[in-house]
Amino acid sequence: MRLTRRESLALGLGGLVAGCGGGGGTSGGGGATSTTPPSPPSPPVPAPPALNAVAAAKNMRFGSAVGAGPVGTQASSYNDPSYREVLIRDCGLIVPENELKWQSIRPSPTTYDFSGADLLLNFATANGLAMRGHNLMWQNDQWLPAWTRSYDYGASPATEAARLIVDHVTTVCRRYAGKIVSWDAVNEAVDPGTGGLRQTIFSQKMGSVEAVLDLVFTTARQILPTAQLVYNDYMGWESGNDRHRAGVLNLLAGFRARGVPVDALGVQSHLGIYSLDSSGMGRREEGPWRAFLDQVVAMGYDLLITEFDVNDAALPSDITSRDQGVASYARAYLDLMFSYPRLRDVLAWGMVDPYSWLQSFAPRSDGRPLRPNPYDGAYQRKPLHQAIADAFTAMTARPA
Repeated sequence: MRLTRRESLALGLGGLVAGCGGGGGTSGGGGATSTTPPSPPSPPVPAPPALNAVAAAKNMRFGSAVGAGPVGTQASSYNDPSYREVLIRDCGLIVPENELKWQSIRPSPTTYDFSGADLLLNFATANGLAMRGHNLMWQNDQWLPAWTRSYDYGASPATEAARLIVDHVTTVCRRYAGKIVSWDAVNEAVDPGTGGLRQTIFSQKMGSVEAVLDLVFTTARQILPTAQLVYNDYMGWESGNDRHRAGVLNLLAGFRARGVPVDALGVQSHLGIYSLDSSGMGRREEGPWRAFLDQVVAMGYDLLITEFDVNDAALPSDITSRDQGVASYARAYLDLMFSYPRLRDVLAWGMVDPYSWLQSFAPRSDGRPLRPNPYDGAYQRKPLHQAIADAFTAMTARPA
């Protein structure tokens, strides 16, 4: 407990009075005064270690997404000074939540807007943080600018679509060459329901999805010969992901067969506690998930956790039990993932609950705010923060 100056003075004066025998402190015969020695002060409670510091001790990195969107929105975490303090304290790298996606930086076929991405890169550089790139192509028409669907592709649509993609990838990669050295080059190309590849306006014009994806990776490699180029997707260890996992394996095998320069699989890790097992723990398929990862690394791919959070949908509304359930589920997942030596980077998709994309994208049925991140709305560390730290502490260190 911290004392005010006035309280400290009062305690000091009280001690002087007692030491002088005031208040009948001596025996009737004038004997010696009996005093009790003061208790030593309690040692200060150390703050929990920063997550990236714990990760770095094992030659790993921990980081988080951050959004520079409009003030007052869930995408505006950068605009909150307390959020920036968390990033500086806990993270070794950041990733823009939306600021490098097509819909953010490509307002028209002929113009670019890098203001949001540059803002975040300048923040990262000023504070000694690395920054990842996300993403060069999101293979989903829903997340491409509307102009891509109304654009006149002319008499040779395949050639024009390819030109637009090459221009985009080249412009973005050249701008951040030497500053961003790990990119989610392609995001979410596999349809989770069918395991097949998603079509977009570009793949329709070029004749196949593979033509688009391969062009993105090969163009990026020409500009960034030493950068880490990642295929990023959200297949998970929850039940019902078997087709998604199979589709991702087929895609990765195709990349290898065609000689496409893909270095790693980004495992988004948007964990979902959608039902509970007999012990009250979130259900998951550990065996199939490990078999999936085994096949990925057997093909020579590295691994990243790129978008980690935990949807607590099926957990009770009580905050204490809910937070512990999230932490236990996350710890089991991280222990499994950390058993793969090819995994080096872990990025949360947000650090503070109110800014999580899940609040609006997948709200709880009881209407209570989700608690998917390491910090709550009052910027207090939650059990999830400790679970992440404990998982790093328990893992085998990576070679330096």
